[in-house]
Amino acid sequence: MPNCLECDANIVLDQKVEIGEIVDCQDCGTEYEVRSIDPQQIDYAPKEEEDWGE
Repeated sequence: MPNCLECDANIVLDQKVEIGEIVDCQDCGTEYEVRSIDPQQIDYAPKEEEDWGE
């Protein structure tokens, strides 16, 4: 079970989680992207950028 990089809380991942899925820390709300299932690894979710109407 990975820990939040901001508040060190445990991030509980659903058994059906997929690589690339965005998950939130249940304590502080920080968004993470699932990078690996076995072992479970997360990293900060990419920031959404404006598309300027494209």
